[in-house]
Amino acid sequence: MSNTDTTPKNSPRTERRRWNGTDLGLIAVFAALVAGAALVPGLALNGFGVPITFQTLAVMLTGLVLGPARGFAAVGLYTLLGLAGLPIFSQGRSGLGILAVPSAGYIIAFPIAAGIVGWLATVVIKRTTKARALWFFLSATVTSIVVVHSLGIVGIALNSKATLEQAFLSDLIFYPGDIIKNVLAAVIAVALHRAFPDVLVRRVRRRALATESA
Repeated sequence: MSNTDTTPKNSPRTERRRWNGTDLGLIAVFAALVAGAALVPGLALNGFGVPITFQTLAVMLTGLVLGPARGFAAVGLYTLLGLAGLPIFSQGRSGLGILAVPSAGYIIAFPIAAGIVGWLATVVIKRTTKARALWFFLSATVTSIVVVHSLGIVGIALNSKATLEQAFLSDLIFYPGDIIKNVLAAVIAVALHRAFPDVLVRRVRRRALATESA
């Protein structure tokens, strides 16, 4: 990652088409970050064996820092490697069998959530420089509720004998921790954007300027 200002050379369409070595490196690093977060022992307190882990923190941070496409790619890479057999899901699980357990909905939701919160981060960056951490937190929280928790509840209901109401009630235990993790993700993302604006902030601004001048 570099914080050196650069003159735009490519059109927005060209930048979307091509990822350079830095982009691929960032995708690999953040995929490893999500995997590392999953390896921290979690607490299964919701009655269906779905553990509380640091994964949602890593997923939201990935989207907020990398933006929609690279965020989706990083968390999607993590998910594909886990489904392919690497023991990088929570509690060291792996393989396609994870799709038949109550936590399946949460895992499927992770790449989608990273892409959506990444898109919301670009909207925030375009429109304001004030209270960015607050807007990032709200973006992560809305994404978490709409995508992660919704699909998580569906996964619990489909892969257990629980009703949707029971699945919903069991999911509520994740909310206090998610609020704390979303605060941390927002604060860390703002700090990273200040230290390394080329990762996303300048990229978003270049595209906005190019769109306005087109």
